[in-house]
Amino acid sequence: MLVKKYGNRRLYDTESSRYITLEDLTQRIRDGAEVKVVDAKSGADLTQPTLTQIIIEGRGADTLLPAPLLHQLIRLGDDVLADFLGRYVQGALELYLQAKKTSQTLMPFNPFAQLASFMAGGQGYGGWPQPALAPAPPAPPPSDVDVLRRELDELKRSLGKRRK
Repeated sequence: MLVKKYGNRRLYDTESSRYITLEDLTQRIRDGAEVKVVDAKSGADLTQPTLTQIIIEGRGADTLLPAPLLHQLIRLGDDVLADFLGRYVQGALELYLQAKKTSQTLMPFNPFAQLASFMAGGQGYGGWPQPALAPAPPAPPPSDVDVLRRELDELKRSLGKRRK
C-alpha cells in the first residue's frame, strides 16, 4: 500500500484514490497491509516516522517514558540513544514474547481454569474437574523478531546519519 503524505499532514491512499486518516492507516496495518509512506512533494520515505507516530499516539506510548528520562536521552546524543533504544526495545520484546509463550504453555495447569470448568458443570471422574485444555493460540510468525531487529538497525543508521 502506497500512501502519499502532504505538507498539510494529509494522507492519500494511492490504491483507493482517496484521503485517509491516521486511524484508517492504523487499521489497514492491523489488517495485515504492508505500508510505504512517501512525501508527496519530494518522494522521501516517511514510513518509519509515520509508523512511530502511530505507535506513540495510538497506544499511549507517550506516557511510558517520563520527561526526565527523555531529557537525559536527548542529552546523550544520537549514537548512545540509538544503541540504548535498540538494545532496550529488542530485549524487552524478546522478554515479552517469552513470557507470553510460557503463560500459554502453562494455561492447562491453571487451577482457576479448572475451577471455572467445574463450576460450569464440566465435571470429570469422581466430581473433579477435568483439566481445561485451552486451544493452542497461533504462534507469532518467527520473523517478527527479525523484522523488529531490522527496523532497529535502520533506526540506528538513520540516527547515525543525522549526527554526521
